[in-house]
Amino acid sequence: MIAVLRLPQCVSAGVLPRIKLPASTTDTTVASWVLAWHNFLKPKIMKKTFKLITLTFFAAFIAAFSGCKKDSEPPTLNTGDVFVLASTYVETSGVVTSDGGAQVIARGVCWSTTHNPTVEDNTTLDGTGTGYFSSSITGLSPNTTYYVRAYATNREGTSYGNEVAFTSKAITLATLTTASIKLITSSSAISGGNIISDGGDAITDRGICLSTTQLPTIDGTKIPDDNSYDSFTSNLTGLNPGTIYFVRAYAVNGAGLAYGNQLSFTSGDKASLTVFKSGLAYDSVSDIDGNNYKTIQIGKKIWIAENLRTVKFNDGTTIPDVTGDADWVSLTTPGYCWYNNDAYSNKDAYGALYNWYVVEAASNGGKNICPDGWHVSSGTEWAALITFLGGEAVAGGKLKETGTSHWLSSDDSATNESGFTALPGGLRDPLNEWFEYPFGYIGSNGTWWSTTKDSPRLGVIWTYSESSDISSGMIDDSITGRSVRCVKD
Repeated sequence: MIAVLRLPQCVSAGVLPRIKLPASTTDTTVASWVLAWHNFLKPKIMKKTFKLITLTFFAAFIAAFSGCKKDSEPPTLNTGDVFVLASTYVETSGVVTSDGGAQVIARGVCWSTTHNPTVEDNTTLDGTGTGYFSSSITGLSPNTTYYVRAYATNREGTSYGNEVAFTSKAITLATLTTASIKLITSSSAISGGNIISDGGDAITDRGICLSTTQLPTIDGTKIPDDNSYDSFTSNLTGLNPGTIYFVRAYAVNGAGLAYGNQLSFTSGDKASLTVFKSGLAYDSVSDIDGNNYKTIQIGKKIWIAENLRTVKFNDGTTIPDVTGDADWVSLTTPGYCWYNNDAYSNKDAYGALYNWYVVEAASNGGKNICPDGWHVSSGTEWAALITFLGGEAVAGGKLKETGTSHWLSSDDSATNESGFTALPGGLRDPLNEWFEYPFGYIGSNGTWWSTTKDSPRLGVIWTYSESSDISSGMIDDSITGRSVRCVKD
């Protein structure tokens, strides 16, 4: 059934034409039309005048539809506090305490940079009816004073709450720190930064600047970082060996350019020459690559007194240099690397780090990494060496190089009286949870493979800085990169 809506006497005949409406239409129904119409127009960025016309039209529409009831009046309401959260964003609220006897068809807040804002200015639409509502205001200008009022509309018109003034946050320079420098090699290092505060504005550029002089700036060498996280990591490459560098993190926002604290580091250089025990009768042997090693007799065995640094088996077969961590972990065949993948700094003193498959003949087709006439030391030979030097509690000190050229610290127990000259070459273990990067313990731990195997456990020997101990044991870990020592057949 269709009813014809005729204007009541209290509405001018020039305001609205006759409108056909379902007989069941109520104020609530019309309010839902208002919300639907607003949601349709909101993405299209309504002009202020058009928004005013829209609200006025629907207010008049309700008045015409309802017959201008005599017992209604405009709503009453209060504006809530404003919480300034950023330079462009605040939260506020309102409470419609009375609908004035007619359905509240729209409510929200309006704001402006001048006093007494109205729905002709910027507005939100936050539902219908009475009671509390929250509202978010966005798109503000930084460090600007605004005035806001809650509003509510029924058929009698639009009412406003009290006015509340607020000032949006000002944009300031970002605050940040420079991350500690890690994984230093002769040609690379890792640093980064941590943005503590964005200064109330989006960070548009961030990274590290690098120089051989103090207080580097982005006018020199800079390494930008593309991620949007507060913490970022930067790879510093193309370094010169043995050079002092200065680094600072930087960040840019709308307020300008900010720098973190300055840090410095020295790129890796060749490790110091090995300090062999004076007064002992060393001999020598060369491997297939032409590397020359000192040898020493300890008890009944002759040992190579340096860590191996060959990259070939003694039949000439090349061992792959595996630099990637994922590739290293997945190996089931022989592989080697240099500590930190930095041959320049670490090869001559510490030698190479080899996986288990290099030393186990059953895994490498019966090949031998040691020079002809020599073999990788076994668990039995390590045990005999330790026993000859007085047992595990004291043998470590008699095997270790003296001083701190390579060991991070040393004490009187490090005498190297055996001439073995054990060095702390560290290890490679990408799955190790005790250090941040896949390499660790250089300068503090020496660790060597033995060929002993008690499947699936493998033989390992290790000694430590600040200790005369040396330990032997079995591990279930074929992917670790360790040093190798050879014994004469």
